Amino acid sequence: MSEHENCHVDPVEKPVDEQALLTAKATFLGVSGMGCPTCAMRVRNGLLNLDGVLLAEVYLQNGVAAVAYDPEEVTTDNLVTAVADAGNDGRHHYEAHILQTVPAAKAFTFA
Repeated sequence: MSEHENCHVDPVEKPVDEQALLTAKATFLGVSGMGCPTCAMRVRNGLLNLDGVLLAEVYLQNGVAAVAYDPEEVTTDNLVTAVADAGNDGRHHYEAHILQTVPAAKAFTFA
């Protein structure tokens, strides 16, 4: 049996606050340790569960997470820790490092 079989995670749903995105920061994280779409969902959920994180997308194939957040509530260290904590179940181990931080308005397209 593969280590990823019987591995299910429900996605966290968080409404997007488009007004908050106008002043938010966006950080791109390099993420290692993800082996399947469920791993990517686990990392995404861990990021979205942080107060102050507005939006999170995880790209499994590239090993990258893009996160929009309120810099008054969340630091990049909090983001890195959230990724590591997402794998804190004894079976998964994720690590993240900061690739780049920019204004969210430059990183995300919103309606």
